Amino acid sequence: MASPAGPSSSRSPAASSAPAVTAKSTSDPILRNALRYTISAREYALLHKYVISRSRVLKKRAPTVDAMQRIMDGAPQARGRAQSMSKGDKRRTKGKVAEEDKVSGMSGADDYNARAVRHSIRVFIATGALMKLWDVVSARLMGKKDDPASKTKKKQPLHKSPTLRLSLSLSTILLLYRILFRFFTRLRAHLLDPSAAPFRMRNPRTASTLTSPYAPAVGASLAGLALGVYPSRQLRVSIAIYMLFRALEFGWNCAEENGMVWGWEKGANGKPDRKRSRPSWWGSWMMQPFAFGQLFHALVFDRECFPSMYGNLIFKNSSTYLQPRPEFFPSYLRWPQASEIVDSLAQMARLNWPPFISPILFPNKEDILPASLSTISPLTSPAHPLITSLSCAALHPDDPSCSRTFLTFWLRSFPQFTRFLLVVYSATLLLPRLSQLYHFPLSTLHRLVATALRMSAFLTGSLATAWSSICFFQTWFPRAFLPQGRFWLGGFLAGWWAVLMQGRPGSRSVFLASAKVSVESLWKVGVKRRWWRAMRGGDVWVFVAALMVTGMVYERDAKAVREQGWRKGISWVRGEGWRDWGADCDELEEDDGEEGEGRVKEE
Repeated sequence: MASPAGPSSSRSPAASSAPAVTAKSTSDPILRNALRYTISAREYALLHKYVISRSRVLKKRAPTVDAMQRIMDGAPQARGRAQSMSKGDKRRTKGKVAEEDKVSGMSGADDYNARAVRHSIRVFIATGALMKLWDVVSARLMGKKDDPASKTKKKQPLHKSPTLRLSLSLSTILLLYRILFRFFTRLRAHLLDPSAAPFRMRNPRTASTLTSPYAPAVGASLAGLALGVYPSRQLRVSIAIYMLFRALEFGWNCAEENGMVWGWEKGANGKPDRKRSRPSWWGSWMMQPFAFGQLFHALVFDRECFPSMYGNLIFKNSSTYLQPRPEFFPSYLRWPQASEIVDSLAQMARLNWPPFISPILFPNKEDILPASLSTISPLTSPAHPLITSLSCAALHPDDPSCSRTFLTFWLRSFPQFTRFLLVVYSATLLLPRLSQLYHFPLSTLHRLVATALRMSAFLTGSLATAWSSICFFQTWFPRAFLPQGRFWLGGFLAGWWAVLMQGRPGSRSVFLASAKVSVESLWKVGVKRRWWRAMRGGDVWVFVAALMVTGMVYERDAKAVREQGWRKGISWVRGEGWRDWGADCDELEEDDGEEGEGRVKEE
């Protein structure tokens, strides 16, 4: 048997002149494993090339690239055993290793488990660093000051820290997913082997389940239970709902690509020839009427179930209907805030929209305004005498015309939204595509301005329609007809403005974001009103189901995941490297097609 140093003696002089500490390091399992779980040989080669080799001190003390490879291999004993094997054993071992490497997507000493542990550690560190950075940035930008709540939060023990538990949760999910995915992949490969035929015959159902191509994805999705390490907070619910929507989107794309939605067109022989194309009017914009209806109803009746960020944005940009405090109004008198005006609208609906009696026309009449609506008396008392509905007196007391108020809202809000969106789109659409702006300036600027104008019209029209619908319904509907449901109907009508953004850049993400917010708000409203009961850890099981659907869709048709970054991310989570396997399959198919055409031409 050759000595452990034998193979290295045939290396280059630079490798043979490595320091003596290298030989000691190759036999030190603690150092070897610490290096394997910290950095890969390829990463160390890059680090050595660009950093270590440029410093004399580091270059003298740090091991060479070949020495690092031997440290990570830890292979003297393995090489010795390999030389003592018979030829048949070598062939079998080589085939088994090749099969395992194909399953895991790795080879050499940088094996699957080492890379999984290394990546999970990096996720743990990166998540903690990002959370700390977010705390610092939010404290600076949002002006957070030390208060009793924050002081209490700082005194929490380390094991209860949200930052630590989020980092631990995400890193554990990654590690468990890779381990489970490899386990079920290997188990499936062993059960499909001819030697496992007796087991398959004795247990047909179990065998069919474990040998399914979706078994690794389903089994690995159980790693999502580690999301429960993070405490049950809003962030955990948001992560679960976000992953659920992405999984449903991938599933819809897969069903649509395989003709399960629109069906197939029959050819001349009566058999399915090609799948039908999607109708031009179909799109994610169709979710907006239902989402806006639910959100507008929740804003009025269940504001604690409505996202505060959206609420502040709506109140801030609805000054035409939610009257701000006038400058001439006495400071010692109380003026209703925007949220109190909206609360008064909800109370009007509960009272079946009482009629409005103008205090100007009937100054001596008592009980002009119900006691529960006294907060809006500064608005209704000086309201125009020609106003006939109480909602109009609360929303636009100075103008008796609802249509003129609607037009005024457009004239005030549309320019503001346009200016703001031009800045946002310039930063998000132009900066990443400076080359397009340089080569095609007119078309690029035209696309930018058109998108900003459409989005401004969408936002302005939705808000104007939602608020004006209140006055419209009180004018034309009987008092007892849908007293509370008309808010949902008004939001439903407001959502139809989304047709302006159909097919525009970034519209899909906006529509999906509002749909996610609506689903989350609807769930909270249902729990509040006891339509359903909240299951403990339900968001964790939703996350597990989302991982399961995503893995099954990726296994069925990777092209159903439209975004290249998502395909690479799923491949990386599965331990197959940061690579777009869906695009690689397309390239292989195209190459096969070109080779086939070449053979036909040659013949």
